[in-house]
Amino acid sequence: MSNLELVFPEIFLSLSIMFLLILGVFKKDSSKLIQNISSIILLVTAVIIVNETLGIKQTFLFNGSIIIDYLSSFMKIVTLLAAFLVLVISSNYLKTFKIFKIEYPILILSSVLGMLVMISSNDLIVFYMGLELQSLALYVLATFNRDQLKSSEAGLKYFVLSALSSGLLLYGCSLIYGFTGSTNFNLIANQLDNDQYALTFGIVFILVGLAFKISAVPFHMWAPDVYEGSPTSVTLFFTMVPKVAALTVFIRFLYVPFLNLIDQWQMIIIFLSIASMLFGAVAAIGQTNLKRLIAYSSISHIGYALAGLATGSNAGIQSSVIYITIYILMNLGLFSCLLMMKRNNEYFESIEDLSGLSKNHPLLSLSLLIILFSLAGIPPLAGFFAKFYIFKSVLEQSMFFLAIVGLLSTVVAAFYYLRIIKIMYFDKEKDKYDTDHSLWLKLSLTASTLLILIYFLFPSQLIEVVSRINII
Repeated sequence: MSNLELVFPEIFLSLSIMFLLILGVFKKDSSKLIQNISSIILLVTAVIIVNETLGIKQTFLFNGSIIIDYLSSFMKIVTLLAAFLVLVISSNYLKTFKIFKIEYPILILSSVLGMLVMISSNDLIVFYMGLELQSLALYVLATFNRDQLKSSEAGLKYFVLSALSSGLLLYGCSLIYGFTGSTNFNLIANQLDNDQYALTFGIVFILVGLAFKISAVPFHMWAPDVYEGSPTSVTLFFTMVPKVAALTVFIRFLYVPFLNLIDQWQMIIIFLSIASMLFGAVAAIGQTNLKRLIAYSSISHIGYALAGLATGSNAGIQSSVIYITIYILMNLGLFSCLLMMKRNNEYFESIEDLSGLSKNHPLLSLSLLIILFSLAGIPPLAGFFAKFYIFKSVLEQSMFFLAIVGLLSTVVAAFYYLRIIKIMYFDKEKDKYDTDHSLWLKLSLTASTLLILIYFLFPSQLIEVVSRINII
């Protein structure tokens, strides 16, 4: 147990959650205090990871069921920072709806703890424990605004469909255990000589469960309703944080135990990627609600991340990690704009509510313009480079059809981003929105916009950080 300090981030986060629960029970009106402490806890956990595990070579703990390496450390830091930003920019929103309660930050911390376990998992059982801890907190967060029927409906839909996907995923785990006699990824890899085709059934069921978690087509049906019905701050959490953990599990699951079966799973990932890119781009065109549009947009974007994973190369994995990191940055800016659309303590989320925004709020509309152009992949913004790295890694493996479909879906997706820009700049203006936004909300919008805008000046910085991820 000499390496126990390597799981100290998870231990610290677990103890912090228990402490906050006790504090919330014994101290009345402690919502603000717990929100602030939770934000600090997330930052402290990230600092612990940087100090304790970031430079560690591949290390296994608990009989090989937990893995600590550069990929897990980097993805944990991204997860913690994204969760921190969700917490600090959502306080005003929660106060407006009178749902500023102690449970909110504690549920986010619990979900993040599940994600950290998922990211470090090197065993099917450990991965499933982390997945369920993450999901149980997300069910409650989706229904957090109990006064709204849509929020209750969103949580119920997510719970029922997620339970179905968990059942399929568990069935896949049981098949793999039955054929190999182990749940450990490394031990499974050593058993691949026997029953290779039988194992394919287990892989398919697990990929179905994972595809649901990242809302990849055709397992996306929950995303638009849940994104629209959940409180906006929870939707922001949904679009950013769980996808990091799920993508890490995808990488770990496909490239550690089943790299030699790439012929069996590669076509499945290519199908998920193509279907997600095309469907997400086309289905978003007819949307009038911004949160539903973001849901279909996120389905399309996860298709690009999966395209990198389908290559079967280190470059592909690295390009997917870069893509999801830049996507989180773009989403943070987009939702910061959405949380600023408030008039007389009422939040608006229809595309028509952006009408003539440039006349009354020129800086806000300029930021949104930059973010939307980046999401569309217009050079020289960060979103262009994210897609460029994906297409480069795909073309290096001579997967021309996948690259062509990706380019076509980018062109289609550009239409609905440009339509929003047209509404902002050329339609008749509406009443001005409130300007009493929190400092953190203004900072997050400013920082994300500037980073998207000037990314082309230092693209090698992120590449250098991610290039240390070597799985194969």
